[in-house]
Amino acid sequence: MNRGWFITGTDTGVGKTRVSCLLLRALVGAGKSTVGMKPVASGCQSTESGWRSDDALELMQAGNVRIDYADANPYALASACAPHLAAQEMGVEIRLEKILDDFERLKEKSSWVVVEGVGGWRVPLGEKLTIADVARAMQLPVILVVGLRLGCLNHALLTVEAIRRDGLELAGWVANAIDPAMSHAQENVQTLEKSLPAPLLASFPYRPSGNDVNSSYGFSKQTIMHLTQITD
Repeated sequence: MNRGWFITGTDTGVGKTRVSCLLLRALVGAGKSTVGMKPVASGCQSTESGWRSDDALELMQAGNVRIDYADANPYALASACAPHLAAQEMGVEIRLEKILDDFERLKEKSSWVVVEGVGGWRVPLGEKLTIADVARAMQLPVILVVGLRLGCLNHALLTVEAIRRDGLELAGWVANAIDPAMSHAQENVQTLEKSLPAPLLASFPYRPSGNDVNSSYGFSKQTIMHLTQITD
């Protein structure tokens, strides 16, 4: 089995980058050689070096192995919309083969790779390609980020159903608070703990802005030990 995880979410904007970076930092803190990858990113910024994704740059900063930006983010797309539409606007075809080639290069440079998806599990990347196809090809265990807001129970249960139907292992899930006004948030987490066939790895509080670099929370040493043991 490949050493790493594929991070997906119940929707877009649920905190996949936040969770991916916290996982990367925890692995670095445990002395692991680690890199992050964002195969496809929409809403990128034009720079002197080309199109750049804030998410991909955060992942690169959170890891501890020097890599080329092009390997971390093979497809940097301009428009902040569904990736297959953003790719069409740029005249780009998102190819699975290119993503996997870059993934292999990252594996050669690092012991652990944290791959962040785009949007939710079934987001299309082209006429016949979805982000789920990328995850299946990488054969990484999946970590699901559940954005805590109204509707998260249905989204989480349906996503897990799809992940398992696609034949991938659900390594665990993370509860990430994204709506500070959500009613019965803890009760929702408890319902998911009883309903999902994988452990709750962490529960992160609402964060209005900024980053988690100096936060007092993250993945515990016990969780990192558990994840690395079941992935080895």
